[in-house]
Amino acid sequence: MHDLRTARPEVAAASHTRTSGTLLARTAVGVAAIGIVFGDIGTSPLYALRAVFSEHDGIVQPSTSHVYGLISLIIWAVTLLVTVKYVLFVLRADHEGEGGILALSTLIGRRLRGSRRAMAATTLVGIIGAALFFGDSVITPAVSVLSAVEGLEIALPGTEALVVPIALAVLVGLFALQRFGTAGIGRLFGPIMLIWFVTLALLGVPHILAHPEILAAFSPHHAIGFIIGEPLIAGVALGAVVLAVTGAEALYADLGHFGRSPISKAWLFVVFPALTICYLGQGALVIEDPSAIDNPFFRMAPTWAVLPLIVLATLATVIASQSVISGTFSVARQAMRLGFLPNLSVKHTSRAAIGQIYIPVVSTLLLVLIIGVVLGFRNSENLAAAYGLAVTTTFLLTSSLFIVYLRIVWEWPWYRVLLVTVPIVLLELAFFVSGLVKFFAGGWLPLVLAAALILTMLTWRRGREIVTGRRERLEGTLQELMKRLLSDEPTRVPGWAVYPHGGARTAPLALRLNTRVNHALHEHVLLVRVATADVPHIPERKRCGIDDIGPAPEGLVHITLTYGFLDRRDVPLSLRDARLAGTVSQFDNESAIFFLSRIALRPGHASGMATWRAKLFVLMSRGASSPAAQFGLPPEQTVEISPQVLL
Repeated sequence: MHDLRTARPEVAAASHTRTSGTLLARTAVGVAAIGIVFGDIGTSPLYALRAVFSEHDGIVQPSTSHVYGLISLIIWAVTLLVTVKYVLFVLRADHEGEGGILALSTLIGRRLRGSRRAMAATTLVGIIGAALFFGDSVITPAVSVLSAVEGLEIALPGTEALVVPIALAVLVGLFALQRFGTAGIGRLFGPIMLIWFVTLALLGVPHILAHPEILAAFSPHHAIGFIIGEPLIAGVALGAVVLAVTGAEALYADLGHFGRSPISKAWLFVVFPALTICYLGQGALVIEDPSAIDNPFFRMAPTWAVLPLIVLATLATVIASQSVISGTFSVARQAMRLGFLPNLSVKHTSRAAIGQIYIPVVSTLLLVLIIGVVLGFRNSENLAAAYGLAVTTTFLLTSSLFIVYLRIVWEWPWYRVLLVTVPIVLLELAFFVSGLVKFFAGGWLPLVLAAALILTMLTWRRGREIVTGRRERLEGTLQELMKRLLSDEPTRVPGWAVYPHGGARTAPLALRLNTRVNHALHEHVLLVRVATADVPHIPERKRCGIDDIGPAPEGLVHITLTYGFLDRRDVPLSLRDARLAGTVSQFDNESAIFFLSRIALRPGHASGMATWRAKLFVLMSRGASSPAAQFGLPPEQTVEISPQVLL
């Protein structure tokens, strides 16, 4: 009896410890989500309201009616597009835990396998959305960092000429750190952004207390009255109000990193309240002091706090930029795995987190484009015009796919689908139309960048199909090669030979060429087909399977390694795991030789593609990483054979 009594406190203590540990873990994930996911939308107060009043030479006035209408528009735009659309609904549309428009289009495509046209249309929407994300990724770091550094003009008048050089220095420094990954500095992101959101609320509260009547902007009748009463002015304002919801897509894109619950809770209990208080405070300030429209965010702070606020804002915008850059790396890897971009060199910067990657080519291209944008536009007001159109187009594309998702996956009736989506789509259409007005003022920039990327992705996809067809003709069928090897009886040499390849029905070209030239075959041969599934991740224990290929030389085995489109490919590691699991017994990972074929392309006239597209494809293929890097093979154990093919 004594033992039972003494055990109970220990059990209770252990239970309390587990509960506390779980609570701390959840809190840590929530804080991390605040740092990574909400960096973009969290820095919108720096420039959103300022951009509204600078639109079209100040057509929107700092009058009480206009301010009430604007703040009401901002609050309800954030409520409908972020809280309702993304947090309550879209975040539930995950693809094996992953989010983002490419993942959503792939998920829908799996349900539309019976209709090739529907699958193609869904895929195209996903490609366009991904391309627009790249366009936004060029503008977000530029406009965010510029808007933060521009606070110097208030703290230290006469320093306007320093804004662009300082912004460029910050951006170059940020990209210089990319190769080291976010594993080390990632732990700082959450606490810094948590301080940022607390600061947003603290800046807004005194002005709200001074003018509590601004709380009336919570009522949507002010937004509706503004639109109905002054439609032209409201239309102009909408083109800048959309800046308050930029970054909403990041909630969905980063779903796989944190999960729905931490993102939703961080938004509802921290980010959304802080942003609302800050915008209300800016509105109250403008009513009290109309001259504050030149920079309402920094004007909210006391004079002594402006310089520290600039430092904090710069850190926040760097974090916002980092989250977009990391997201670009993730989207680029998804596009590579789905066959829309060449397999570029990908460096994993963390042993624990598979999502922390660095793609040198993408990083360099982003930096060059961002520097060009900063030098071309010079300030955040000019860049704000370039920002909204791509964002609203992405919103509409995501909504279109989500409507299809509601119908074919959740199987909602049409009346229910329309009840939820019509108000959201109407608001997004209004933002889109207002953004068209700014097309020639800079709105063309992300669309041109996206169009160039779409053309590039479609060129790569088409060229890849052509090269794959020609490669398959060179390789021939696996059964035909097995018959030849059985009849020729090539000399067997000791050791293990591994032939990774991607064809389901064809023979590895390296094996065909090697046996034809050397007339020899290793005692142990593994033909390893490396496949990519249309799901983000495949558990390691389910990746390897032995295939039946019919009669084959003794010691020759054909296996398939299947990876998710977000999984890191490491053939030697997967073969070692397969050996430990007994799937491929006695495999010698240390002494095996890996044989690969890498097609050497030359532009020609027989591809069916325009000459310039063929040249673009060849150029892209030269920038692709080697097959050895793609499969994670050790260079000292790898032999590459390179036959030439005319494109």
